[in-house]
Amino acid sequence: MPRTLTPFMSINVDQIRKDFPILERETANGRRVIYLDSTATSHKPLEVIDAMNDYYRRSNANIHRGVHTLAEEATALYENARERIARFINAASFREVVYTRNTTESINLVAYSWARANLKSGDLVILTEMEHHSNLVPWHMLQMERGIELEFIPVTDEGLLDLDAYKSLLGRNPKLVSFTHMSNVLGTINPAAEIIHLAHSAGALTLVDGAQSVPHLSVDVQALDADFYAFSAHKMCGPTGIGVLYGKSALLEGMPPFLGGGDMIKEVKLRSFRANTLPHKFEAGTPAIAEAVGFGAAVDYLTKVGMDDIAAHEHGITEYALERLEEVPGVKVFGPPAEKKGGVTAFTLAGVHPHDVAQILDQDGIAVRAGHHCAQPLHEKFGIPATSRASFYLYSTKEEVDLLIKGLYKVKEIFG
Repeated sequence: MPRTLTPFMSINVDQIRKDFPILERETANGRRVIYLDSTATSHKPLEVIDAMNDYYRRSNANIHRGVHTLAEEATALYENARERIARFINAASFREVVYTRNTTESINLVAYSWARANLKSGDLVILTEMEHHSNLVPWHMLQMERGIELEFIPVTDEGLLDLDAYKSLLGRNPKLVSFTHMSNVLGTINPAAEIIHLAHSAGALTLVDGAQSVPHLSVDVQALDADFYAFSAHKMCGPTGIGVLYGKSALLEGMPPFLGGGDMIKEVKLRSFRANTLPHKFEAGTPAIAEAVGFGAAVDYLTKVGMDDIAAHEHGITEYALERLEEVPGVKVFGPPAEKKGGVTAFTLAGVHPHDVAQILDQDGIAVRAGHHCAQPLHEKFGIPATSRASFYLYSTKEEVDLLIKGLYKVKEIFG
């Protein structure tokens, strides 16, 4: 039977769930969708869907260059969303918020623009063993191209970063420390402020992968003193196809453009060009305008609910899930205890491949993720090829956790 925990409901989950039409969906076999895959992508509230629909119905036009009514409306919507996103993360200026396609492109922008202008053979970049591939592969590519060195902060058996090892690595004078604020597998919430302070003390810049943190925690880039911070809209109730690179203005000003073409230019001649001002310097071509409108609506929605309340709710759900998973014989959960992690629970079930777990759960409408979650090196660290992952958000409930546990017992019964 479920254990009784201290009540944690700081938000009206029943009311919130009404904002997400997809949660009324039933699968082909008539099962209600139990969505435990928000780490991969979140669902979208009606406010976001309606904002994007309204843009297409009323204001659809290209931005910045037109002077007619629709173009000016579209431009205002696009740029106003940027200002709201800047406030959401407490950027010093909207000019420090660069639209990209996603977190991956944001990290690549830093690797291609800042890093290729500033790093040379032998320069050290420090990463961690818990990184998503998006914060590994760009640096591997630069290593092959430039001969930079890569070192990694180890992950302990508990799923935490070894900060003593990190401090030792800082003695090698790194140029950049790039790390995830919250692991998409272990759920570990890393001490970002401390990591950044130590990096700066060693003379290094910092790049934070905030794909999993900005949707779930109250993030203040100025308080963290992050040099670069990357995140995606689709993981925080917004649309796919748009993300943000936050960068301190002095750094962005000194970086060469990432892509060339329309809107990122101030002036073009046959034999030369001048780049546009921030942030448009890094936004070539027609952007994702409707998606920016939706992104703005998403941060409005999250702000209305309250990020601290969302974090408290997810903590309670995660604590409850860990308690219930302990009851299931053969389940092994990876990562730290609830007080050190976000709403992510990766686990294995003895004798059953994670993909089989996910497929059987899906028969009852329960959506979990199975695989290496774009973090193969981390899974190799723990000596496993894959895990099943249940992840939670502001619309998740204890009842859904109970159905997950019931489903795991069904898996055990099928596999004997």
